[in-house]
Amino acid sequence: MVVTEAAVLDALRAVKDPDLHRDIVTLGFVKELDIDHGSVAFTIELTTPACPVKDQLRDQADTAVRAVRGVTDVRIEMTAQVRPRTPSPEELLPNVKHVIAIASGKGGVGKSTVSCNLAIALGEKGAKVGLMDADVYGPSIPLMMGAVGERPMTRNERIVPIARYGIQMMSLGFLLEEGQAVLWRGPMVAGTVKQLLTDVDWGDLDYLLVDLPPGTGDAPMSLAQLAPLTGVVIVTTPHHVAANIAGKSVQLFRRLNSPILGVIENMSLFVCPNCNETTRIFHGASGEDMAKEFKVPFLGAIPLDPAISEASDEGVPSLVAHPLRPQAEAFRHIAGELARQASIRAHARK
Repeated sequence: MVVTEAAVLDALRAVKDPDLHRDIVTLGFVKELDIDHGSVAFTIELTTPACPVKDQLRDQADTAVRAVRGVTDVRIEMTAQVRPRTPSPEELLPNVKHVIAIASGKGGVGKSTVSCNLAIALGEKGAKVGLMDADVYGPSIPLMMGAVGERPMTRNERIVPIARYGIQMMSLGFLLEEGQAVLWRGPMVAGTVKQLLTDVDWGDLDYLLVDLPPGTGDAPMSLAQLAPLTGVVIVTTPHHVAANIAGKSVQLFRRLNSPILGVIENMSLFVCPNCNETTRIFHGASGEDMAKEFKVPFLGAIPLDPAISEASDEGVPSLVAHPLRPQAEAFRHIAGELARQASIRAHARK
């Protein structure tokens, strides 16, 4: 029985991407199909290296092709090419495929910690990731990423980002003297946000995560108006006050026509490191409740773990310092869900 290309592709049309709701042949995921008698080899090119359904699609494709008469062996290589949103000629960041803002309604919810670890998690999967610290009043990324005292160089009159853990970073903290306070009014804040976008040589990135200051002030509004945002992620904690103020951030970004990619709950259940028993420390509105209220995706919950803040204070993201703890798995899961939402958004704009 001769195995034909048409027969293999027809079988693969039964494999559908659960997020994009189309088959992998129509979506153009199937590449480099090679048939040698009964041996079939091909590549499946996904829309992100952090795809959470990667194994599911590979297994389904393997099963579908093995069912074709005459096939004796199947070899599948899984790769990824991040699909960008459709850029416009006047965009500030034409070589950045997705700009994702990390926001919160109030301070103290761990937004910067979440930003650092999500950047690391996406980078672990093979994505090219940048991290921009837009908190001009309290830049904390240099400390959390172990780069305090670093000073960026310039190349061709543009600032070269600082590299740590495979992540390209820029923060006002790299440009200020240690301990220097920023006493700026709105227009200067907006101008600084624009400079961090335009005067930095970000290069080609799959994802640029932007750590915003808390609240609904000048920096969040400037970013939403200047940057080609794929969307915004809201970080909250299981407190009624945090959820209530975070809801105002959702409303702000919606008024600015910036899509909400989802909600992350930080400082969720405490997992005892000795007995693995879980305890709910805070008893306010959960991130999942908030996501349901605003009809947006719930990306996941990060356990309350003292090791997270301890690692950040030492300049090592907890995902690097404690890669096997429950919080590390939570960050990796959320990174996959975030990449999924970015891919869905990019596909919807085609």
